[in-house]
Amino acid sequence: MKALALLLLLACPAVAQDNSGLDRLETRDDLRGWEPVGRVDIDGGGFCTGALIASDLVLTAAHCVIDPGGVPVDAGRISFRAGLADGVALAEVKVLRTVAPDGFLSLAPAPPEQLALDVALMQLASPIPSSLAAPFTVARPGAGDEVSVVSYAAGREEALSWQRVCRVLGKQDGLIAVDCDVTFGSSGAPVLDRSGYRAKIVSIISAGYQDGGRTVAFGMELPGIVEDLKARLRAGRVTSEVAAASARPGVKRITVGGGSTTGNDTGARFVKP
Repeated sequence: MKALALLLLLACPAVAQDNSGLDRLETRDDLRGWEPVGRVDIDGGGFCTGALIASDLVLTAAHCVIDPGGVPVDAGRISFRAGLADGVALAEVKVLRTVAPDGFLSLAPAPPEQLALDVALMQLASPIPSSLAAPFTVARPGAGDEVSVVSYAAGREEALSWQRVCRVLGKQDGLIAVDCDVTFGSSGAPVLDRSGYRAKIVSIISAGYQDGGRTVAFGMELPGIVEDLKARLRAGRVTSEVAAASARPGVKRITVGGGSTTGNDTGARFVKP
């Protein structure tokens, strides 16, 4: 049944090409409202996108914190760079703990049951003040078909790109298909409903495919799995944790360039159809 659901999502017809283009967010004014979104850097192993849902909790994709062989990425290798743009971040914080769902396997291509589990939380070693980046809330998708995505990706990894409007192609069995302009490195990027006063995260990018210039990407409904992951954190049932002696408290503002992570062993799992 779930395999059929994914096939139905893949078969969704393309909508009219009325999606917006990408806006590169470079200045503090550009970033206003998007400060909670940042680059998730894995030392020696690529990058993903993540977003704050609490002052010390970053939401991203599970395959960003679990290697394809099933081995958790050492939390000590991961840092979160909020609002990174051309070497300058609003804040950079090391990750203290990661948690992913039981039963998640980092597969490519991923079956639908794994797409639904491709969610992780990263607890930061120190909270990022809300005066710098006010966290997003997590919600269920609305009834409309317009969403927005903010992400880093291959070829545009040094600054956030914002697609103001893209489309939901289908929803079924807790999975969501969108035609947003995302690619490798966009894993964990928040899919946002902007119909209210402030944008809410209704999904995150997990995987997808590109065909003839069209992108179909897949995410999942979030509230239930996010609450389960928070409960695992509270219970200490973590995927990876930095030893107490190695934790580095404090929030560092970045003022220099460099340190770009360009490996490709993490990032959205895009395949050819």
